[in-house]
Amino acid sequence: MIEKKYFKTKDYCKVKFNLNVEAKKVEILGLNGEWKKGVAMDKKKDGSFSIDVNLPKDSQHEFKYLIDKKHWINDPEAATTLNVFGTSNSVISI
Repeated sequence: MIEKKYFKTKDYCKVKFNLNVEAKKVEILGLNGEWKKGVAMDKKKDGSFSIDVNLPKDSQHEFKYLIDKKHWINDPEAATTLNVFGTSNSVISI
């Protein structure tokens, strides 16, 4: 699940990414075009993962989750777009 919180006086939106998956570690990659260095998500008591990220208003980002440094998955609730590898990426519009 993705939750967006806009602020009238800020030029960014606070975005909360939540993912319910069985894993030891989950990273999110692609935000702001950063595909080489992932942002680690926090594991919650219920086993799900979450992270809050500030993203610029009026922007669009492609991203994917990297599960245990092995498996790439899209956000199940996000729109998708084809990528250069012939697969798809999740898309978020702010």
